[in-house]
Amino acid sequence: MNPNPTRLPTRREFLQQMAGGIVVLVSLSSIASAEVALEGVARVGPVRPELPTDFNAFVRIGEDGRVTGFTGKIEMGQGSGTSIGQMLADELDVTLESVDMVMGDTELCPYDMGTWGSMTVRYFGPAMRKAAAEAKAILVDLAAEALGVPVDRLVTRDGVIFDREQETRRVTYGALAKGRRIERRLKVGPSLKDFRQFKIMGKPVKRRDGRDKVTGEARYSGDVRLPGMLYAKVVRPPSHGATLKSLDMGPAGEVPGAKVVRDGDLVAVLHELPDMAAAAIKRVRAEFDVPASNLDPRTIFDHLLGVAPEGKVVARGGDIPEGERRSTRKFETTFLNAYVAHAAMEPHTALARFEGGGATVWASTQNPFGAREEIAVAIGLPVERVRVITPYVGGAFGGKSMNLEAVEAARLSKACGRPVQVAWSREEEFYNDWFRPAAIVKITSGIDADGKITFWNYDEFYAGGRGAEQFYSIPNHRTCVHVTDIRGPAGAHPFTTGAWRGPGNSANTFARESQIDLMASAAGVDPVEFRIRNLADPRMAGVLRAAAAKFGWSPARSPSKRGFGVACGIDAGTYFAAMAEVAVGATDGVVSVKRMVCAQDMGVVINPSGASQQMEGGLIMGLGYALSEEVNFSGGEVLDRNFGTYRIPSFSWLPTIETVFVENNDLPPQGGGEPSVTAVGAVIANAVFDATGLRMLQLPMTPERILAARV
Repeated sequence: MNPNPTRLPTRREFLQQMAGGIVVLVSLSSIASAEVALEGVARVGPVRPELPTDFNAFVRIGEDGRVTGFTGKIEMGQGSGTSIGQMLADELDVTLESVDMVMGDTELCPYDMGTWGSMTVRYFGPAMRKAAAEAKAILVDLAAEALGVPVDRLVTRDGVIFDREQETRRVTYGALAKGRRIERRLKVGPSLKDFRQFKIMGKPVKRRDGRDKVTGEARYSGDVRLPGMLYAKVVRPPSHGATLKSLDMGPAGEVPGAKVVRDGDLVAVLHELPDMAAAAIKRVRAEFDVPASNLDPRTIFDHLLGVAPEGKVVARGGDIPEGERRSTRKFETTFLNAYVAHAAMEPHTALARFEGGGATVWASTQNPFGAREEIAVAIGLPVERVRVITPYVGGAFGGKSMNLEAVEAARLSKACGRPVQVAWSREEEFYNDWFRPAAIVKITSGIDADGKITFWNYDEFYAGGRGAEQFYSIPNHRTCVHVTDIRGPAGAHPFTTGAWRGPGNSANTFARESQIDLMASAAGVDPVEFRIRNLADPRMAGVLRAAAAKFGWSPARSPSKRGFGVACGIDAGTYFAAMAEVAVGATDGVVSVKRMVCAQDMGVVINPSGASQQMEGGLIMGLGYALSEEVNFSGGEVLDRNFGTYRIPSFSWLPTIETVFVENNDLPPQGGGEPSVTAVGAVIANAVFDATGLRMLQLPMTPERILAARV
């Protein structure tokens, strides 16, 4: 993976340097169509409605035999640089060690809408494979000409093409590329490998960025340094919705070397030393008008319901009144979810250099092409005069889809004529975050005497529709989503909200699977058996059985006092089932998660090692929103500004975790980055019920809420 040094060539320079290589061109239109059309993914940044009609370079074969792959996707800890490299290497028939990846550079890489929605492998991967297959076919054509051998006698292996009847007649990819730059397309598109032909895909591979990250060699936006650069600190209001009433910047300018900048609504102090910039900003005298508000974690849900718009029915079948007549038991439940922060370890950081009528910005972003557009508008440049380079990103989870820090850095660099770095403090990170929205789900459902679900009436507010449509076999059902855009209507939330890992699905899975569990208990049926009894989808039933086998589940009516929980779901094309064992403190209400199992049917698994790590990471991250993570606020003032009060999972929380892949090689790769995290709230809530008999209806399940439920 290219660490993106501070001086990278322009695309023209890069192509000139590639004079001794082969450039393979392939259409991007199919991949762009798939991404733009993807259902259920929150629109978290600028999306170009037009699709590319020209060709974009994906693959470069160097004269030294090394292969470079280009993708607008970025590496933020999910391991995509490794899995995409595997797909390229396998389809091209080269070793993985010979492949380099250039990621997230708007000057060198093809346009991409952003890295989110678990789309990298399942949507970009096929385009990379197609490019690699086309590259190989072109190389074989060239080898046939060079060796005077029919194409059908040639074989490729590890970057070498040879005559199967006389293996000494051979030529390397590098030798074919030497001294020429060839742009050629096939008249007929190449065939992709069947999974039975895979040599690198489907095999566990260590993360290619792992060594750099554990040794500290990995470079992030905050590690980039340029001659003459300045560090910026920005004046922030005390509360969202506050307006500037008065400003005195004079005292800040008295700090030796400090430069005070005001560009419209952007007020900042710049200095060659970051600690001096931080000291100077404290001298700025700014007064704000703060709007009055009675919104807080206790009043927010009534407020949100009061301003919610009419919903959109996303699924309907049968007749709800008929289902009610057939039911012997009815259940009406409301589930609540708090605001949750992204809390990535790396704060938002960007370094901008405005010179020569253009701008280059090194940004910690999930969305480099969207950042380019935002920056271009903010500083009044044509988009082609802005280049965004994305080094490694230290976590994002949806929170780095918008690019305020990059825009701030670009504006300040233009204003002062020097490179400027904007690195948010942890306090700024929490203040400027666009939180997972607080959400409400209302469900009315019923069962008959045989434990079959007779009707399902589901209304979801503010989480978004992802994961809302249920997959059980229910003859009479209705699913309605109120506010399909997770940012909600203007004025609904006291601050900005947006996509948080698996947007909406964690809230919807928590509600759906808790309601299913509630009905199973009332029916006197084991919760796994109840689900299977009400499933017609063999794929979901297979995943559930695989999880149960790994967990060692034995049937029992809940609450059984064992502390066992189960939850199922679908996200990003992946079917999953999770199980957990918990213990709940009798006097302190603390939930301890002892073990977790997650089974996934995610189609062809490109890198089992990386996919397992993604599943484990999702389960660990999910412990936070399930048990502790909740943004405290008063009106538009965010009260949690650091990890002293905002609690994320720590090592002492971690249970034993086991992962299971349900083989399904007839299905292309599906999303792996987000499914497991969406299961955790539900599976732990169901385990808490099994342990205590307490049905927790609000996340997070803090000790205080559990103790209150016991009263």
